[in-house]
Amino acid sequence: MRIRLDIAYDGTHFRGWARQPGLRTIQETLESALGRVLGGDPRLVVAGRTDAGVHASGQVAHVDLDDAQDARLLARRPRAGHTPGPEDRVTALAARMTGVVGAYSDVAVTRSVEAAPGFDARFSAVWRRYEYRIADTVTGYDPLERHRTTSVRASLDHEAMDAAARALVGLHDFAAYCKPREEATTIRTLLEFDWHRDAAGVLFANVKADAFCHSMVRALVGACVAVGEGRLDAEDVVDIRDARDRVPDVKVLAARGLTLTEVGYPADELLAQRAEQTRARRDRE
Repeated sequence: MRIRLDIAYDGTHFRGWARQPGLRTIQETLESALGRVLGGDPRLVVAGRTDAGVHASGQVAHVDLDDAQDARLLARRPRAGHTPGPEDRVTALAARMTGVVGAYSDVAVTRSVEAAPGFDARFSAVWRRYEYRIADTVTGYDPLERHRTTSVRASLDHEAMDAAARALVGLHDFAAYCKPREEATTIRTLLEFDWHRDAAGVLFANVKADAFCHSMVRALVGACVAVGEGRLDAEDVVDIRDARDRVPDVKVLAARGLTLTEVGYPADELLAQRAEQTRARRDRE
């Protein structure tokens, strides 16, 4: 059985998603919880491997259960007066895992369902959406939001930032806004990128793409902050992108302001096809 897990976490005290020896990571925490519930040595496949300090409200992963884990899940003792079916037991897995990690934990499984045929949390995804929060001198500093908001000591022109962000949308090589990885492509389709202030004045970036290369969102946000401060304009950030070289004017902003909010998937009948296409493209890269 393949199970889809929807996950939320505060990344402040994690060293990112992926397992690292001797370090606290989201993957290790959740796999340990799942192992305590179902036994064995479960391994999660995730939609987006977030960096240290990055948060998520809409992360997605899947896990394949072996026969023993499958039997243990379905054999769970029902509550008095209740005879749960297989779907109920799968649904209850989210609460059981969250119970293992503990009350007021910084990670929770918000939903568990049997995955549709062909579903792959990573390779079936067609887009990811992130949010980035900034408090500038217009907003002021709120200590209650410090773990998920980056502070900038300037009054930022959010309309100029929005214009710059929208100018970057499209299929392009974003090498200038990525930390390079050997033999990895930096060509991405940026589907949405815009800025607004909420009622409290906090600046929010909405960033959606088919996929992101390493540090791409935080570099794009850094370029827009430079525009908001008046150091660059919209044409400059486009020219930097098209030159495909990293420049000191573009700072990679702190991980604390970044949250993975949503992962998009095609209709169920297209999941397997999408996964196959994505794997083939990654192999070519």
